Amino acid sequence: MTNLALGRIGITTGLTSSPDSLAAAAAAEDLGYPAIWLSGGPLPGLQTITDLVGATRSIKFISGILAVDTYAADDVATTYEQLEASSPGRFTVGLGGAHGAKPLATLNAYLDRLTAVPTERRVLAALGPRMLELARDRSEGAYPFLITPAYAAEARKVLGPDKLLAVSHLVVLESDPARARSIARDTISFFPKIPGYAASLKRQGYSDSDLAELPDAMVDALAAWGTPDVIAAKLQEFHVAGADHVAINIITGVTGPQPVAEWRALAPALLAL
Repeated sequence: MTNLALGRIGITTGLTSSPDSLAAAAAAEDLGYPAIWLSGGPLPGLQTITDLVGATRSIKFISGILAVDTYAADDVATTYEQLEASSPGRFTVGLGGAHGAKPLATLNAYLDRLTAVPTERRVLAALGPRMLELARDRSEGAYPFLITPAYAAEARKVLGPDKLLAVSHLVVLESDPARARSIARDTISFFPKIPGYAASLKRQGYSDSDLAELPDAMVDALAAWGTPDVIAAKLQEFHVAGADHVAINIITGVTGPQPVAEWRALAPALLAL
């Protein structure tokens, strides 16, 4: 059992320090979601994490993820220490984004410099077996994205029974199959172009043609869609496979405000898991 009390369901989203983002975080908290994973791409800087913690009461934030090629370890450590002093237990450092020829060595060296953040307050974005082993050995656990329940079961075997397995999963609140799959496929199509995700998908049994065509069965495995109850049942498959926590990454097919309406519609079914 992991030491991080994140609940069984959380949210993955990109937030900034804007009034709309701060209000969205507060709304998620009011709806009962226990944790928000902050997508690294939209995150403008470490100050945003401090701002979000300050705008809420108790919801936990995890950087999901901070790219080690972008954020200096000393700066991350300082942010963690300041938040731990003012709001203990509310920020956990999620790391990843190590590029180059030796990503494992890069992450190891970064963790060596991050001694101010205890092991149990670090999580790694891990997909492959060696990265999962690193997450097991040098952090509280792993935060994989774009995986199936079957692969979650394999990840649990690598991590062992006592480490965190938190899965970020795409969710489309749409019951029309064609519309839901179109929205999901449009988002998923970006990731096979990234070598690490392509390798992960192949590791899960998908072929080159699958990665190019994104057939319906693949889309259905990588994104949960339907009514709230149907989505809840699909996410429960990850819990059965060994995940401690599933963070829903809502996609709507349009660029716009935070999906607070979707969080609200899903909350009764998902938070009952």
